[in-house]
Amino acid sequence: MPAFKTLDDLTDIAGKRILVRVDLNVPVSDGKVTDATRIERVAPTITELSKKGAKVILLAHFGRPKGEPVADMSLSQIVMAVNEVLGQKILFASDCIGPEADQAVASMKDGDILLLENTRFHKGEEKNDTGFTEELAKNGDIYVNDAFSAAHRAHASTEGLAHRLPAYAGRTMQAELEALEKGLGEPARPVVAIVGGAKVSSKIDLLQNLVKKVDALVIGGGMANTFIAAQGIDVGKSLCEHDLADTARAIMAEAEASGCTIVLPSDGVVAREFKANADNETVAIDAIPSDAMMLDVGPKSVEAVNEWIGKASTLVWNGPLGAFEITPFDTATVSAAKFAAAETKAGRLVSVAGGGDTVAALNHAGVADDFSYVSTAGGAFLEWMEGKELPGVSVLTKA
Repeated sequence: MPAFKTLDDLTDIAGKRILVRVDLNVPVSDGKVTDATRIERVAPTITELSKKGAKVILLAHFGRPKGEPVADMSLSQIVMAVNEVLGQKILFASDCIGPEADQAVASMKDGDILLLENTRFHKGEEKNDTGFTEELAKNGDIYVNDAFSAAHRAHASTEGLAHRLPAYAGRTMQAELEALEKGLGEPARPVVAIVGGAKVSSKIDLLQNLVKKVDALVIGGGMANTFIAAQGIDVGKSLCEHDLADTARAIMAEAEASGCTIVLPSDGVVAREFKANADNETVAIDAIPSDAMMLDVGPKSVEAVNEWIGKASTLVWNGPLGAFEITPFDTATVSAAKFAAAETKAGRLVSVAGGGDTVAALNHAGVADDFSYVSTAGGAFLEWMEGKELPGVSVLTKA
């Protein structure tokens, strides 16, 4: 990964106006933040800059207002939550450009923190419009991007500003990039990837990239059924994209050519109903009843997955092995997650995981804090795994 500047490269910033792009797109219910994880992630960068006497100006989006002000997508409703996480009162401006923003920035004292209104209230944000970017830039001396989760978007506040101001990676962005480099950039080998989830169609690019980079690829969840069916095995009523059989076979052929072992379930836990504690049985993968569906991989399959994790020096994980949201079909995911966590704590494994369902699954297993790094970035994490260039990252390395 090319070098990028971090806060360690910033000196003598007292009194400087620093525009910090953060991800504050948090869940809100009845006007209250229900999960402050994303705020907590960016707090170290904000606090560090504030303590050094900078005037910290936060840029963020919230929801999809489509370039127009929308009352229930105002960042004003998260000010209290940001105050609580930071342990200090922040200022708020009712716009991110124009007189309101200009006046709010001009009145700041050293160490103050100012949150500007939703950048997506202006069409110029998502269009990466030059004029809009210039309006944002005139209120800053330095630009810091601490929103990896928005780095796959070439928007004014995520990419445009880095061309107009000295650009640096915040602590969260730095941690994410360093973790991802350990995951697939220059990883310790062997590298094992676990990819699960419902559909192959949403992860074709991901699978095609991974088979060229990892030593073993474990495929679980509903998407495993498509690969199993592509080999002529009846998967009953299991979730399966039969029309992607040729794609699955092509991915397996590419894996073989690249020296990557594809690990598919050898047994599965099947049920006739998709509900918690449904009557179920464990069967060999070629013995799935025609009226049943596989909702989790079986114990022999879990043993094989854990054996691969035990061989690995690096693990990259995206997607659950089964329907982890309902018992007892969370067994395989929880078992593999706990084993990977134990290997990580023992110092034998670098484990990098990401994606909404993956984070939820690791939290469900109670081991998210034991992985080397768990990304909350969603789409950006997935695009990184697919091998795509992220505009908000590449501009930092080229700045």
